[in-house]
Amino acid sequence: MTAEQPSVLFVCSKNGGKSQLAAGLMRQLAGDAVKVYSAGTKPGASLNTQSVEALTELGVDITGEYPKAVTDEVLSAVDTVIILGTEAKLDVPQGKRLEVWETDEPSVRGIEGMERMRLVRDDIKARVEALRDSLL
Repeated sequence: MTAEQPSVLFVCSKNGGKSQLAAGLMRQLAGDAVKVYSAGTKPGASLNTQSVEALTELGVDITGEYPKAVTDEVLSAVDTVIILGTEAKLDVPQGKRLEVWETDEPSVRGIEGMERMRLVRDDIKARVEALRDSLL
């Protein structure tokens, strides 16, 4: 990693949905300009199939991704840590840029299934675009 290449870690609790969405979108939007990681504070067993499908609709392929735990190595390697949602709790080392994104939760409005996932994806995509612009 060079000093010119910013790095970001997207974190949620299970690393199966929102953090994977954000990481996949950042990889698509920033290409090799940003080093992207995703992890969970309590990794789940598998990716959320609706998250994968919602990304596929935008041409983002996250085949080969899987839920991973946050490690000290990754935390020390990145410049920016983004926590998605309010479930994940994480002690971030001093000097790191930290943002907590309280993402749209359509299920509280009775919206479920793929309609919910598209709204979550689109909310995260807008935030990722703004983050990319601030990093580059």
